Parts: sequence; C-alpha cells; structure tokens
Amino acid sequence: MSDNGRQGFRARDGLAIAGTVVGAGAMLLVALGTWRWFVRKSAPWVLDWPGGPWAVGAVFGLVMVAGSIGALRLSTTDPGASKPRRAGRVAGVSICGGLAFGAFMYVLGALPGKNCSSSRLGCEYIPGSGSALISSVLTAAVVGWLAFRVSSARAEAQAARERARMKKLRKKGRGKSRAAR
Repeated sequence: MSDNGRQGFRARDGLAIAGTVVGAGAMLLVALGTWRWFVRKSAPWVLDWPGGPWAVGAVFGLVMVAGSIGALRLSTTDPGASKPRRAGRVAGVSICGGLAFGAFMYVLGALPGKNCSSSRLGCEYIPGSGSALISSVLTAAVVGWLAFRVSSARAEAQAARERARMKKLRKKGRGKSRAAR
C-alpha cells in the first residue's frame, strides 16, 4: 500500500513540473510579446530625442557596455561571503546583465520583423531604427574594446609591480619559500 502512495506522489510531481514548464513558457511568450509591443510603441518617440537616432544608439551602446562591465565585476566569487552578500551579488549581476541585454533588445526590437509585411499594423519601418542599431553596436564595440585595453594595461602594470617586488625581496634573501630554504 505504501508503494501505491509513492507512485501517485511521483505522478503528481511530474504533473506539477510539466505544468510549471508550460506556465513558464507561456509567461515567456507573453513577456516577449509585451516587450515587442512596448518597443514598437515607444521607439518613434525615443528616436526623436535630441541628437536623433545616432545619439540614442550611442547612449544604448554605453548602457550595454556599462551593464556588461558591471555584471562581470559583480560576478567574481568571494568564497567567504555571507548569504545576503551573495544574494546581493546575484541581484546586481541580474540587474546589470538585464540592462545590457535590454538595451540591445530594445534597439533590435525597433527594427521591422523579417517576415512582416509593411502593410500590417505594427510592422511598419520606424525611421532611424537602423541608424540607432548601427550606432549602438559601434559604440559598444569601440568603448568595450577601450575598456578591455585599459583593464589589461592595469593588470599588466600590477603584475610588473609584483614581479619587481618579488625580485627585490629575492635579492635580500626574503623572497624564497620556506621549502626552498
């Protein structure tokens, strides 16, 4: 009798998991559809800001780089961190990564769909959306490359300082490990 109870419990668990997956998929589709609707309605207004679509694209490119850098810096693990601190890091990574991804998806969503005729409502071309995409991608690429070069140069300078410090200690006879003595 206890075996039947366990089998029923397993079937219920399977149904709950399947329902959760189907529900999560439906929520994802609704969220993507809502995002697309939001972008298509707000993009003409956003692309008319001062500076035009090129400036808006550059701002979105900067947001993409800043969000990516923030997510990468917050994603470093600290083994001795407390649970609230780790939860804060996860939240920070989620927010920064979401900003970077959301900025790119906003600019990308302003473009008309691939299989969408321009006569259909919600499929028309939004003037300046292509320029904003080009500007955002170019800005993200250039600023991201510059940020990478600066951080690489800083890391190399730090490594050179550490090598010089160790060389100086070895000259004085203090830089050897205890096992080598």
